[in-house]
Parts: sequence; structure tokens; C-alpha cells
Amino acid sequence: MKLYDGGRAPNPRRVSIYLAEKGIDVPREVVDMGALQHRSDAVSTLNPLQRLPVLELDDGTAITETIAICRYFEELHPEPALFGTGALEKAQIEMWQRRVEFGLLLQVANVFRHSHPAMVEWEKPQLAEFADANRPKVEAFCRFLNAELADREFIVGGAFSVADITALVGLDFMKPARLAIPDDCEHLSAYHDRLRARPSANA
Repeated sequence: MKLYDGGRAPNPRRVSIYLAEKGIDVPREVVDMGALQHRSDAVSTLNPLQRLPVLELDDGTAITETIAICRYFEELHPEPALFGTGALEKAQIEMWQRRVEFGLLLQVANVFRHSHPAMVEWEKPQLAEFADANRPKVEAFCRFLNAELADREFIVGGAFSVADITALVGLDFMKPARLAIPDDCEHLSAYHDRLRARPSANA
């Protein structure tokens, strides 16, 4: 088994945080995405979409997509249960994971990819107008999440989950995208501080 890892890029980082929370050590092949190594023949053979992370199993099977990789390990190592236990909690975590992924992380990525000079070779065409259109969406979702976090420690009740991993990465990704949590989102800021204090945040 080997994990093709893109380092601090958001999706590879989500898997790294997940594995750190689980205490799972997986051999890694470091791929320099800044040098566009994710477009190499080695990665392209495993994932024709040329995206990371990629988990290559011992029999050569390739698993791509962040949540699919995490779910694979969840089946092998069910504790701690980062996808929840019981029908209701599992559904709630799935709901929030998707909300945060599409409402926060994707919108932040759109701003970054369509405004940062380093992404010129990635996004063709790079559309400044599209970045501008996504900035208010990020702010609106931050305020939505701030209200939800007024009375709970984590996104789904009192337990850390994969939804919180996605939120942490999305909130951290705001800095290189030149975005900031609105000043009036004190609950979201406190939540972000709690997540950043976890040892896995450095994975």
C-alpha cells in the first residue's frame, strides 16, 4: 500500500489529518504539485484525472477522491469513528461533510485558483471575475456556520468528525486565498482555534 501525497494541498491534507486522528501510518510517495508532478505518467496511470491524493493498494488497485480514501480506512479501522456511529449520526456527518465541502472548501478553492498568480498554469482560463463572484459566497457560508456553532463544540454534536477535518482545511485555506473569517463570526473563530490546537492539524 502506498499513498501518493500532495503535501499541504487541501485534499491531500484532509487525508493526512484523517490518518493522524486515526493513528494510521501509511507509506507515502511525495508528489510536488507545485512542480506539476501530479501530471506525471506515474500518477496519471493511477488517476487519469491527475489529481491527488491517490491510494495504491498492494494489488495495484487505485482509490482516488479524498472521502473515498478515508472511508476505505474507516472500514479497516472503525475506531475512533470519524464518520459517526448509528444511522442518524452517520447521516448528519455525511450531510455536514458535503455542506462544508461544497459551501466552504470549494468556494475558497475557486477564489484561490482564479486569483492567485501561482495558479495561472493550473486554471486556463483564470477568471478574476469568477474569484470575485465566490468571495461573498465564502463570507455568507462563514456566517451560516458561525450561527450553527453557537451552541456546540464540533459541527456534529460533541464529537470530532470528518466534517470538522474538511472545515479545518477550508478555514486554513482562506489565508492563501486572501480571505478572512468575518470579524463578527466569533463562534467560528473560536471553533477554528479549537481545531488548530489538535495535534492532527500539523499533519
